[in-house]
Amino acid sequence: MTPAAEERPGSATPAAVRRPEPSLIEVGRREVRRRQNTRSVLISVVSTLVFAAVAVFALTSSPGWPRVQASFLDWDSAVASFPKILQGLWLNVRVLVVAAIGVAIFGTLLAVARTLRGPVFTPIRLLAAGYTDLFRGIPVLLVLYLVGFGLPGLDLFARMPAAFWGTIALILCYSAYVAEVLRAGIEAVHPSQRLAARSLGLSHGKTLRLVVLPQAVRKVTPALMNDFVSMQKDVGLISVLGAVDAIRAAQIAVAKNYDFTPYVVAGILFVLLALPVIRITDWVTARQQRREQIGGTV
Repeated sequence: MTPAAEERPGSATPAAVRRPEPSLIEVGRREVRRRQNTRSVLISVVSTLVFAAVAVFALTSSPGWPRVQASFLDWDSAVASFPKILQGLWLNVRVLVVAAIGVAIFGTLLAVARTLRGPVFTPIRLLAAGYTDLFRGIPVLLVLYLVGFGLPGLDLFARMPAAFWGTIALILCYSAYVAEVLRAGIEAVHPSQRLAARSLGLSHGKTLRLVVLPQAVRKVTPALMNDFVSMQKDVGLISVLGAVDAIRAAQIAVAKNYDFTPYVVAGILFVLLALPVIRITDWVTARQQRREQIGGTV
């Protein structure tokens, strides 16, 4: 085979494409950028350590530091209360998982109801809009009181644990927030996507399920994950109903030991629980920004 045949486009055995070597100017530029990045990292590390040292010195040298240390950072109290608080955190995790599933289902139904087209669906749209307006306006704590003490008082249901009613209250509240986020994502999908799907013979339900919702969820994934992080914190509010979760276990330990260190232990555990989701949220947000900047499909 001749060299011309090897280089001809579409031939069976195309010639190997050699990557061009960077010029000396480009090599110099890369070296300068590498040195600048290294210097920036070193400056960031040093400035962070200096700031942390100054903050610790200012905190520990304050006049009331010994009293605060004895009341909030007592090691013996933290060790003694940790097993009970960790056991209560397991209840928070179970409530969070069930509430997240319920919010995902109910919030999606509300978002779809708010985006229904046609005058015949006006009552459904009005009910969904009224629901989201109501539960986005009422504080979560009040909903917990109303659901946790009001519904059992009707004697219409069997006796249920406090964690059950707390889960219902969280689902009612956060479904309204998630529904509005999903509705914004659905409305952000270009109408041509619906028209193209319908022209291929897909029904309205399949168009929504296979074409619109996947794109809508990708558009609002960072906002949805932020709502999930917020719900992780508010799961601790079920303690007001009497559920022995991490917060209630810390409160019991505080009443027993007469210091606030168990609250600090519970707070650290909640931060550790939320930290992976927070980092994933930041990564997803940065990834979407990079894809948008290079013209990729989000």
